[in-house]
Amino acid sequence: MQLSTKHLLGIKGLLPSDIQLILDTATQFKEVLQRPIKKVPTLRDVTIVNLFFENSTRTRISFELAEKRLSADTINFTASASSVTKGESLLDTVNNILSMKVDMVVMRHSASGAPHFLSQHIPAAIVNAGDGINEHPTQALLDAFSIREKLGSLEGKKIAIIGDIMHSRVALSNIYLLKKMGAEIMVAGPPTLIPVYIKEALGVQVEYNLKKALEWCDVANVLRIQLERQNQVLFSSLREYSLAYGINKKILDDLNKEIIIMHPGPINRGVELSSDAADSKQSIILQQVENGVAIRMAVLYLLAGGKAEAN
Repeated sequence: MQLSTKHLLGIKGLLPSDIQLILDTATQFKEVLQRPIKKVPTLRDVTIVNLFFENSTRTRISFELAEKRLSADTINFTASASSVTKGESLLDTVNNILSMKVDMVVMRHSASGAPHFLSQHIPAAIVNAGDGINEHPTQALLDAFSIREKLGSLEGKKIAIIGDIMHSRVALSNIYLLKKMGAEIMVAGPPTLIPVYIKEALGVQVEYNLKKALEWCDVANVLRIQLERQNQVLFSSLREYSLAYGINKKILDDLNKEIIIMHPGPINRGVELSSDAADSKQSIILQQVENGVAIRMAVLYLLAGGKAEAN
């Protein structure tokens, strides 16, 4: 089987069969990562550039590790240390990199739609590693992989996405993916952090009461407050937010069932999650990080497609 697309620009453009193929392929690569020698020669003649115009730790390291595990040649590009600071355009930057015969571009950018723009102008395959407040497809894929690993399937499962929905590309990609795979979605948080259109536009349930959301769900995917993306005051203080929407071990223990706790990182400990909740046995946050490498290996492998097989 092959993906129906040349690029991974977002979950919105994927078919359910594409998602299934990526998750199943990641299962095989996760097995590779358990071996004493964790490297395979699959992408030995493929050159990948990691093009990061925005700060990143986990996503960037995860992609770099995935590329090394697949034996790809990699080039790391950081905007702050490049000619972008001298006014060079995005297209000029990428064309200069492509002149070095690059096969694939992994891109993070603060502008929504930047990877889509690039895909229309250059021949290399594009992987969106996060664009503005639009999408973060590989995060949604690794979240889905982690849920499936824990619960056996996604269909019919109840997932609550809690926190700053309005500014989160992770929330949007998760909603697209989980709906395509038959899960039920609820978003929860303060009214000021949940878009008014979301219920009608995306077909999700909306809840402003944390306890009700946790009682409803099988999985709580907890998001951080993205202060860097907010251009106005949307709640009075982090302390007030934490009192109303912060999750701690006592809240989890008081539920009449055991739910799974997830977080895409970085965690603001003591705000959206207390340490005793983040580090509890219900948390699969570290498994998400581990699964991220397998998912990104699967995406790179599948997008390299025939080239990888030919070699």
